[in-house]
Amino acid sequence: MHRGLLVDYGGVLTTDVFASFDAFCAREGLPAGTVRDLFRGDGTARALLAGLEDGTLADAEFERGFAALLGVAPEGLIERLMGGTDDDVAMLDFVRAARRQGIRTGLISNSWGVDRYDRVLLEELFDGVVISGDVGLRKPAPEIYALGARAVGLAPEDCVYVDDLPGNLKPARALGMTTLHHHDTPATISALRSLLGVAA
Repeated sequence: MHRGLLVDYGGVLTTDVFASFDAFCAREGLPAGTVRDLFRGDGTARALLAGLEDGTLADAEFERGFAALLGVAPEGLIERLMGGTDDDVAMLDFVRAARRQGIRTGLISNSWGVDRYDRVLLEELFDGVVISGDVGLRKPAPEIYALGARAVGLAPEDCVYVDDLPGNLKPARALGMTTLHHHDTPATISALRSLLGVAA
């Protein structure tokens, strides 16, 4: 039985980030998938995102650069992009329950600015927190997963790691973590109950 639960934030503890991107596109008069496609296939967009996530690029610089690619106003762009996400209450409740039942819980998150987290909530949910902009590393760098395991005081093989992006799971798996691709909350919770021995 595993003793640690490490989770991503956006798209795991929140609703679907890509749905939020598409809601932004609809509001801005852009084709659905524009934001996703830029991040997946445009080198400039990918570099901007990497800088935002590892803390080497200020929020305002990212907003100016990415707004120029999209052809939209830069003001409040991050909030406009992420504004369609909401808490996934069931996932948050599961993490709380797991921690109460003795599971070591941790966060490994690629940040869109380090000030966007409710630090009081993170303290309630997690024994260890690793946020990319705080540590200067971003997924899928293997080192950030090792930091996550150390933050909860466990070896990687004692941990289950959950992320909504398959590409972020591979390095965790290579370190020895059991990985879970999150795309449906009830299915994820059911799998985690089995892997962690967390009672309903």
